[in-house]
Amino acid sequence: MSSADDWSPEEAEAALLEELSGFDFDNRATGAEAAAGEVVNWRELEDARAPEVWTDLRGWVEWFTLRYQISTSVVPNCWWKHGRLVEELSALRSAHAALFSTEDSGLGPIGWHERLTLALQRIKEASSGLGCTSGHVSKKSVRDWSAVDDTNEWEAWITQGHGTR
Repeated sequence: MSSADDWSPEEAEAALLEELSGFDFDNRATGAEAAAGEVVNWRELEDARAPEVWTDLRGWVEWFTLRYQISTSVVPNCWWKHGRLVEELSALRSAHAALFSTEDSGLGPIGWHERLTLALQRIKEASSGLGCTSGHVSKKSVRDWSAVDDTNEWEAWITQGHGTR
């Protein structure tokens, strides 16, 4: 039998499917879900919980962009002002927590990196044309942020969920 390096894409896929054949993808009560922490539904986020959730996500995004060397043209510093970017980054954060769980079968990290490739394409699409690499650029079709100081604006921003705006 040939080594895995010599497999065709079809053989590699068949081997992966065989390896995964006993895995229950529909079992949402697995340890991976518990370890993933909370999946954030931004539309229903309560204002009282918003500071904790926003702060957690911001810490993860800062780690992620440094670890994976994501440029400001892909994830601008004002990512938190762009709903589509918030949704994508939040989903990545939840997937990262779930797939790097100690309860994972061992396939989680590679699964996360496969999902990351797909998500980065969507993130690039979401950030293209924003023009925020040198600072936030407000657009008429986007919410109006009147405060100039990022620190004050951030502190005000994280006191609410903003899912319905």
